[in-house]
Amino acid sequence: MLKVTLYRRANCPSCDQVAAELDQLRNEIPHELSVVTIDSIRTLEERYGDQVPVVQIGPYRLQGTISPVELRVALSAAAERHQQKLEDGSPAVQSSPERRKALDRIDRLGSWIGHHYMFVINLFLFIYVGLPVLAPVLAKAGYAVPARAIYTLYSPLCHQLSFRSWFMFGQQPAYPLELAGVESLLSYEQVIAAGEPDLAFARSFIGNEQVGFKMALCERDVAIWGSMLLFGLLFALSGRRLRGIPWYVWIIFGIIPIGLDGSSQLPAFLEGILEWFPSRESTPLLRTITGALFGITTAWFLFPMMEDGMKDTRVVIEERRAVYAQGRQDKE
Repeated sequence: MLKVTLYRRANCPSCDQVAAELDQLRNEIPHELSVVTIDSIRTLEERYGDQVPVVQIGPYRLQGTISPVELRVALSAAAERHQQKLEDGSPAVQSSPERRKALDRIDRLGSWIGHHYMFVINLFLFIYVGLPVLAPVLAKAGYAVPARAIYTLYSPLCHQLSFRSWFMFGQQPAYPLELAGVESLLSYEQVIAAGEPDLAFARSFIGNEQVGFKMALCERDVAIWGSMLLFGLLFALSGRRLRGIPWYVWIIFGIIPIGLDGSSQLPAFLEGILEWFPSRESTPLLRTITGALFGITTAWFLFPMMEDGMKDTRVVIEERRAVYAQGRQDKE
């Protein structure tokens, strides 16, 4: 039978009138009516709160002031479509109770994800940026095996060069190359390895008791993922209400600074290529600033966009679940 859903509020005279008109049309155009009171369903209240009554008849939706003629026309058109689908054997209108229960379980999972996706994202970011910080802690405590496992795990994800990484439990927090010109810090060449930097050694060297132990992600990556986590927490605490930034703001303040700072270092390590280009090495501060700008703007651009998509998903799922719950209640 054709299914019709009426979304209404309690104490709504216009909703009562539409319900009565649908009941009168039931003999003329047979249909199964489900009435969903949205007052206790936050997602549906946010979507339909100021639009009730809302009537969903197959693919047709009526809302606000609804006349009997509009109801009859929509019911007739939907009934024809429904009959055609029945004749074609469409599973959408011939679903078994078992299939409906399976779909309800999927909807429950989808509803949980739709409401808690930022918790999942923030948990992932916390673990992703937390393990690289844990690695030097474990190394300092003498747990070499789990520390080495973390460094190995992140090796394909980051260059892990010692002269571009933060250190813990040592003389200073970083050991930049002399080329970076950071006078307030001892250089990598002075403390760790003199002469021309050996990239393989700089990548594999995790530290010692004198200089400390490096994090498993470089300075820039720690800033990127750490700032995304901070914004993710702020976005979640705001109730996911922060509006996103335009794409050009993301490019100007996020992509361009990190692109310039990162790419301008390449000539120093490309022997025989671009020798005419001035050699340059960024500083820990610049890597952190550009990484944080990229991380914050990326999260600010993506997370609100994800929320817009999740809003529609939550409404669709809550509509199905409310109709299913109402149908079960009517049968009982």
